[in-house]
Amino acid sequence: MDRRDMMKGFGLGAAAGMLGFLKPARGEDAAYSKATKGLPPLKITKVKTILTAPAGIRLCVVKVETSEPGLYGLGCATFNQRPLTVAAAVNEYLDPFARGRDVDNIEDMWQNAYTSSYWRNGPVLNNALSGLDQALWDIKGKRAGMPVYQLLGGKCRFAVDCYTHCGGNDLKQIEDSVKRAMERGFRHIRIQRGGYGSPHLSKQADFKDAGFGLPSDSNMAIRPYVKGTIEMFEHVRATCGDEVELLHDIHERIPPIEAINLCKQLEKYRPFFIEDPFAPEDNGYFKILRQQTCVPIAMGELFNSPHEWVGLISERLIDFIRVHISQVGGLSVARKIATLGEWFNVRSAWHGPGDVSPVGHAANAHLDLAIWNFGIQESVTFNDRTREVFPGCPTMDKGYMHINEAPGFGVDLNEELAAKFPLPEDPGFWRPVRRPDGTAVRP
Repeated sequence: MDRRDMMKGFGLGAAAGMLGFLKPARGEDAAYSKATKGLPPLKITKVKTILTAPAGIRLCVVKVETSEPGLYGLGCATFNQRPLTVAAAVNEYLDPFARGRDVDNIEDMWQNAYTSSYWRNGPVLNNALSGLDQALWDIKGKRAGMPVYQLLGGKCRFAVDCYTHCGGNDLKQIEDSVKRAMERGFRHIRIQRGGYGSPHLSKQADFKDAGFGLPSDSNMAIRPYVKGTIEMFEHVRATCGDEVELLHDIHERIPPIEAINLCKQLEKYRPFFIEDPFAPEDNGYFKILRQQTCVPIAMGELFNSPHEWVGLISERLIDFIRVHISQVGGLSVARKIATLGEWFNVRSAWHGPGDVSPVGHAANAHLDLAIWNFGIQESVTFNDRTREVFPGCPTMDKGYMHINEAPGFGVDLNEELAAKFPLPEDPGFWRPVRRPDGTAVRP
């Protein structure tokens, strides 16, 4: 026996001594059974969408059924402006792709589904993929008998701190709204003067006089919004104090250089963050913004692709990453974004508007509980009909969101009741907003 064979034999002998003599392998089924403590292999039998609108908002939920009778998972694929296209992507393409595949291999499923259309990214395909991905995490939690956050490493906090929305057409209305929210226990409050861009402050709409566009198109001039926003911050700080954290969403409604100027002027009012100062097409302006002001910036609810967020995080050009979890492709993607953000001290502020299903809000909350670099979460209030359709909705108390601690995401869906609330006939697209001369404003 030469020296190499002696060392190989010694290594094998040492391993056998430490682990016990290894019996002949009984195949993959036996290994799987041991690793899963006796749980049998589980296959996907069907993937389908459930469309419902118990609050008048178009919700799209994906249900993944399995070879174990009664065991299924739910995921959020809500794209309020294009729900029927997402449903088609799921029912016509993801269903045949996923059938027969192993529910346990979430990452492998995601990677292959992501490239199954060859072209990737984009809100329709990402939302469809998100519904599948989240449903698989829901199933994994149910099989393990644990809430999903436990599978992500357990809790980093007792509940999810949230911000709420306050506003009004005039300063007194905004002040009263903020004070009521503070009385309810909110410590973080987003303030808006009217709708996004304060269109009610813009009086001159020459395009309407010229018969350009449609009568329903709204008007928004730049200067009234900028001036009105500064007045709003000054008034709320003076009347509601310095303890409350104030947030504001520019919503990409003004040119980048105007957004930079506005952030500089708001700096003295110490905003918790200013959201979406630029459209995704204008990401190059973030370097200029960083050089001009220390106002914290939240960005990302329109992002679809890692090419949009990786550079902003790695170059420390934003402070909060605000992606819409279904928009980026699901929980699997969002947890990776959170991990990337941790190394650059960028915190989370996942998008959580009313047009996210309770399943999607629960997914937000489970990830919020498990990551160290959590920042803040957008709050939500479900009406009675939504809570009936979706038993197990997250709840709010004193500005904190709580989950119900059930296995998986803890949210179920009553399909019979959901069918009683069909989608509104209104197509739901964003209504045009224009400058006084008729130029389109990007939302």
